[in-house]
Amino acid sequence: MRLIPILFALLLVSIILPAQKKITLDDCFETYRFYPNNSPDFSFMKDGLHYTLLENDAIERYDLRTQQQDSTLVAAGEIKIKFDSYSFSKDEHLLLLRSETEPLYRHSVLATYHVFDLHSRKLTKVNVGSPAQFAAISPDGTKVAFVMNNNIYVRYLPDGRLVQVTDDGQKNKIINGVPDWMYEEEFSPADGEGMTALEWNPDGQRFAFFRFDESEVPTMPLTWYESGVYPRQSEFKYPKVGANNAAVSVFIYDIAHERFAPCPDVKVNPDDYLVRLNWASKFNLVVTRLNRMQDTLDLVLLAPEGLGEYLAFEQELLLRETDAAYVDVADYLTFLDEPHQYIWSSERSGYNHIYLYDFISGNLLSPLTSGNFDVTSFYGVDEKNGKFYYQTATPTPMDRQVWEGDLKGVVPPRLLTTRAGTNAAIFTPTFDHYLLDWSDANTPNVATLHERNGSFLKTFEDNDHILQLRKQYGFVAKSFFKFNTPDGTELNGWMLRPDSLEAGRKYPVLVDIYGGPGSQTVQNQYDGYIGSWHQMMVQQGYIVVSVDNRGTGARGRDFKKCTQLQLGRLETEDQIAAARYLATQPYIDSTRIGIWGWSFGGYLSTSCILKGADVFKMAVAVAPVTNWKWYDAAYTERYMHTTATNSKGYEENSPVNFTDRLRGGNYLICHGMTDDNVHFQQTAEMINALVKSGKMFDTCYYPNRDHGIYTDNATRHLFTKITDFILERL
Repeated sequence: MRLIPILFALLLVSIILPAQKKITLDDCFETYRFYPNNSPDFSFMKDGLHYTLLENDAIERYDLRTQQQDSTLVAAGEIKIKFDSYSFSKDEHLLLLRSETEPLYRHSVLATYHVFDLHSRKLTKVNVGSPAQFAAISPDGTKVAFVMNNNIYVRYLPDGRLVQVTDDGQKNKIINGVPDWMYEEEFSPADGEGMTALEWNPDGQRFAFFRFDESEVPTMPLTWYESGVYPRQSEFKYPKVGANNAAVSVFIYDIAHERFAPCPDVKVNPDDYLVRLNWASKFNLVVTRLNRMQDTLDLVLLAPEGLGEYLAFEQELLLRETDAAYVDVADYLTFLDEPHQYIWSSERSGYNHIYLYDFISGNLLSPLTSGNFDVTSFYGVDEKNGKFYYQTATPTPMDRQVWEGDLKGVVPPRLLTTRAGTNAAIFTPTFDHYLLDWSDANTPNVATLHERNGSFLKTFEDNDHILQLRKQYGFVAKSFFKFNTPDGTELNGWMLRPDSLEAGRKYPVLVDIYGGPGSQTVQNQYDGYIGSWHQMMVQQGYIVVSVDNRGTGARGRDFKKCTQLQLGRLETEDQIAAARYLATQPYIDSTRIGIWGWSFGGYLSTSCILKGADVFKMAVAVAPVTNWKWYDAAYTERYMHTTATNSKGYEENSPVNFTDRLRGGNYLICHGMTDDNVHFQQTAEMINALVKSGKMFDTCYYPNRDHGIYTDNATRHLFTKITDFILERL
């Protein structure tokens, strides 16, 4: 009878405190239940007082001062096409609309483009007959340049006239006006937008473009299984280490004369990379040139020979940037109106900072930022008020802050953000307002609108529903830690573990790793995607950890580039050291530490299970590199040079050479069979080596899937396989 009050009390507690809900794979990879809403996809208007949004197939305009919708630019159903994105002409009288969009590679699409005149309400189709890979309205609003079937065309908007600019475009041979696969993959801006290979000059009377000759580039085959009697074969040009790259040249097209302006060959060597086109004025073009080893970057000025009716160009060196390891291609280059100056970024001080140069003399005028921290984004210049805006990895490398700087260096930088975590901004063209996106490790994205002085105006998204779901499902807080490797290097990490550790219990650990050059997984930022799966694993009784090894970003030039010519060696050593550190914690089972990763992370997880076989019990590798000689030339040679000059570096840091070290067979390797980035060849050759070494392993392949392994239930299937493997082996 004495048990009755106790049972009643327990029943009462269960009523008051509902049971923690269980996170499922469907929550993570089917419904994406815990994925936060993104910030609004704004298009700020040039007056700095309005913004537009695509809502319910209409483009609505809002007033920043009142936060009210004040007009409809395009009504729902007014245009009889289903467009998915839009952009304004310079005078905002025209809209470039994109429809029928199909992905091509990571950053590129094929699509149909239309121009809609907001005054006349006239709709003009840009490309006819075939999809276009690129389209851009001229600054004067009278033309659209676009690329179709590897050739450049110009559509004249007043009368619809079409001019074909190039006629030598041919698949797997000549590409005009858009980058080839490798340039798109390796030289696209960090903001996720694809590399641009065609740029209008400021008055719309000429444009510059790159031409890629892929004739001598080796071809990579792909096999597609689509229920036919025979699989379908496709192929594309993919230069691997030491192979021929596309031969790139720059051209300038003169609209008035419908012909090319004489343009010198800006390459010093035939295999130099040409990666950016920037018009400094309506006449002066600046081309960014990299040598093949990428340790020397030049800004080459193409200036007109006189100012006659028909322009020819000559070249001169505007700036040279060198580094004993490699020079990153940044997108901070900005030309100012008065006086003739430009902004550039460099790691010459040991950290990435912003500098002001004189355009005429080429001399450095002054550093605009300085200190033992990296500038991680540049938002632009407000010349009228003498200000510029940027983001830094401060107060710790795991955080991001937004600042206002003074072009003359008289006024100290002003911090615009006060909350710890990751702050990122989008400014209006006048810099009078900005949209701030903030999150931290345990708080989903909050999007707010602010005035120039930092004053709060409005919250657009707070993702409060995600905060409530975190409580309902018992999400644990992510905490940060530091430790020192045997050589004294301090590394940063994060950990997810049950809120209440059971006394005497030792928990298995799953290490989540990426670790590639300049990357960062240990950042005070919300992860609503893989992070929800991590929380599910915590509910299953695991501790989840991630550590940023040497070679990762936001800690200066030396920390990032110390892996040069030995890509993977220090990274592997650091992950093994992290596992040994974790093994010393009283609540961790040192015999049950596993590691998993994707792409470079899959490469590292594979390296760790082989070279750290006494530390890691199991590993999962998705789409891993297994030998660097099979990856693309621009990426690999940047960090490793070639097999001819660094054979030892390649041999010692390619997992395919160490399969004899695998213990216990607790290794799962997964790959998309039409991965155009890290080819299925990498996994096939790894399997050959494992079989030759007599090692057992698990595999899972995904036909017709690329590097991302998605569509038709593939992501859900993959993580079911990974989860089951971890539960069984760890």
